[in-house]
Amino acid sequence: MKTFRALSALLQYPEAPLLEAVDEIEAVIEAEALAPRANLDALQWPFGELRTGDLYEAQENYLQLFDRTRSLSLHLFEHIHGESRDRGQALVDLKSIYEAKGLMPDTKELPDFLPLFLEYLSLVPLEEARPLLAETAHVLTALAERLSRRRTPYEAVFRTLIAIAEVAPDQQALDALRQEPESAPDDLEALDAAWEEEAVTFGPGKSGCRDDLASKIRQGRRPAPGVEEQIRAARAQQACPHERLRDERQHRSRRISWLVTPPSPLSET
Repeated sequence: MKTFRALSALLQYPEAPLLEAVDEIEAVIEAEALAPRANLDALQWPFGELRTGDLYEAQENYLQLFDRTRSLSLHLFEHIHGESRDRGQALVDLKSIYEAKGLMPDTKELPDFLPLFLEYLSLVPLEEARPLLAETAHVLTALAERLSRRRTPYEAVFRTLIAIAEVAPDQQALDALRQEPESAPDDLEALDAAWEEEAVTFGPGKSGCRDDLASKIRQGRRPAPGVEEQIRAARAQQACPHERLRDERQHRSRRISWLVTPPSPLSET
């Protein structure tokens, strides 16, 4: 379903091609109508911001929210596994699942990046995509609540995804996420504490045994070669926000040509 690609585009770093594609994105979401009318109407908030807002302000806001605030990270497994070793193997296995569907990500983002996951869902039948999306409902709900407190239009995108999933989130897992601390992106002391290395355990993670999405992906006890280094590099960049802001503008550029399926759906053309 193209709706997943449309919502994926709304959660990516905003650039001029995204602004130019807003009408097309809206038309796709309206035509497929996977979410209730109330959710579709709520998307007018982010659509309006993209149509009338300042691009550079939108870019700065995106980086402040999703790149410099760990509790709003768009990497799903970060909210499930944190920095434990389980995440490394889960990332490798998720990438393998993408590749099995012919999705060859040409991107610097890790496989659990939510917009990338949504693009994968666009390649499978709705009856398969909806249950997979439902496995992330507790993460999506927690993020929607955190975004609501910041009064940002991105909340509407997450509420729409939750509505499409058509399932109530796992309450125990959601409560665990709600108890995690939130910090401002310019609180460097809190940022350091949030990125502190977590102890490696060999039992159930803090989110328990019922992470169904994670259970679909083999849980490894050892990090896959190269993945742990990627995560550490990303953490190092987070600790240098000024360099992060500069680098993000350089590497996030990706043309919004998602409505016409290219040979490799995530490759730059």
